[in-house]
Amino acid sequence: MVETDSSGAEAIEPTRIDTGLEEFGGQIADQVESFLVAVGAVANVGDDGRAISILLLELAQISLAGARLGAHVDFRPRSEFQPDVGTEGDADDLRRMLAAALGPVDTYEFVFDPYDPELLESRLSDDIASIATDLENGLRHYRLGNLVEALWWWQFSYVSSWGNLAGAALNAVWSVVHHSRLDVDLSVDDEAIAAADEMLSESPEG
Repeated sequence: MVETDSSGAEAIEPTRIDTGLEEFGGQIADQVESFLVAVGAVANVGDDGRAISILLLELAQISLAGARLGAHVDFRPRSEFQPDVGTEGDADDLRRMLAAALGPVDTYEFVFDPYDPELLESRLSDDIASIATDLENGLRHYRLGNLVEALWWWQFSYVSSWGNLAGAALNAVWSVVHHSRLDVDLSVDDEAIAAADEMLSESPEG
């Protein structure tokens, strides 16, 4: 017998938590936390020669986490309303410090939708801060024990927002590496080229 709600519509069964889902959620949470810590370090330390290398690694890893979420079946929380996890953090300071660290390579252009192409101008600092805000919101759900809610939020926000931003930002950071390592001229001024070379002078492990 199919269960229905009070309106007679078919009821959707909430996602059941099992060992596999707990392990999956823990892996995503670890990647989210790693991203947030690394981005915070880049913002706080500024340009110490490793900003681009760190962002290249972290954007690639969080994009992989997002792809895993996007490929997963939809998560279904018990309630259609999100539990209160407190006030959202202020991303303005993060955005400002990232802009200072990235300097002349902060501004870039990208195509938001390849099936409806339009060239847009954006800033790495804006996009990374926005990604961090979405990820941090899900992490607060996770830390409060709301596993399915956290996974639902990460999945929904990946599909609707931060997945596209992470892909665009990763491509922009890759482009800095490409231009610097292959000695291909950037279509920006000499200051930006020098900044890219300096940012890549050391590896994240260096």
